Amino acid sequence: MDLENQKRVKEYAEQYGPENLVVLLGAAEGEAAGLAAETVTAGDPTYAGPLAGVSLGLKVYHICEPEVKEEIDEAVYDEQISMMEMVLDVDDIVKEMTAIREQYTKY
Repeated sequence: MDLENQKRVKEYAEQYGPENLVVLLGAAEGEAAGLAAETVTAGDPTYAGPLAGVSLGLKVYHICEPEVKEEIDEAVYDEQISMMEMVLDVDDIVKEMTAIREQYTKY
């Protein structure tokens, strides 16, 4: 997650409260999604950005996870996401995201 997005997430958590935020990711690989998820839950593991040492514990999901997919209008999902979903290893992404949520999510 780039430094500007870390800054935005931190500001929103301060403004609205971390219990009122959900982060939605769209990374193409499980490892990349897991790193971004860890950043918004446990803090920036590279200690380079605004979330270095900041454990927000935010809820975080990937756009291709079943919990998210069922909340989106089917026609919109098909038009905007389904092509990408066909080339992703969704099982790996779900595994990474679930592990991060179980380990770090507070809210």
